[in-house]
Amino acid sequence: MSNPTRIALIGCGAIGSAMLELLQADAALEIQAIVVPADAFAAAQATAERLAPGAQVVSCVPPGGIDLVVEAAGHAAIEAHVLPALQRGTPCVVASVGALSAPGLAEKLEAAALAGGTQVQLIAGAIGAIDALAAARVGGLDEVRYIGRKPPQAWKGTPAEQGRDLASLARETVIFEGSAREAATLYPKNANVAATVSLAGLGLDRTLVRLIADPAVADNVHVVEARGAFGSFELTMRNKPLAANPKTSALTVYSAVRALRNRVAALAI
Repeated sequence: MSNPTRIALIGCGAIGSAMLELLQADAALEIQAIVVPADAFAAAQATAERLAPGAQVVSCVPPGGIDLVVEAAGHAAIEAHVLPALQRGTPCVVASVGALSAPGLAEKLEAAALAGGTQVQLIAGAIGAIDALAAARVGGLDEVRYIGRKPPQAWKGTPAEQGRDLASLARETVIFEGSAREAATLYPKNANVAATVSLAGLGLDRTLVRLIADPAVADNVHVVEARGAFGSFELTMRNKPLAANPKTSALTVYSAVRALRNRVAALAI
């Protein structure tokens, strides 16, 4: 058996912890480092002892001995940890795709990967058909629209609370309508899907986004509509939220684990 791929996981919150739980039995993938801020060391250490006893809890990605960096910590981690790792030549997997709505960040990631002679992979996360959308772009896309519908409580702590009481909503309410760049900027913890769809398709400024708080739904509902030279498609997904974080779909965790397993699989799809 070949040596396992040595991984540095950035973040040990809801997504990171769920990933660790799913990866426990993967002999080909070894979590060697869990990267968290100093004030999160105690909680991360407790999680590591339970789910990844061989991992060290550290404040930055070790400069050596790591084959792959996986970001699951939010947008700030990309600047602090992913860019330096890429420049050193370590491949990275990024879950916080919404961060790329920040002007110039996508270009920074690409430049860092080129400088290090490596690659950064953006996971599909909570949405499907990203392969079809990216393929359709080759032939030419005319329009791409993303509609995100979630229970009102999933929008707590966001601009959706301004001027309205989410707990008392009796019917569906449009809380945002505009470009994917604006959506990902205003709702960074909710709009990773919008950014992912836009990066696969027409870009952040040409992708149309509508976000809805709907008391009639219990799941996170994602709709993607695309039209172009290939024809058209409409995708609807009803994702169960992650138990530890209702703002995040459980499929986001599964997408990240799939990306890691594909890197070591003899046959990948």
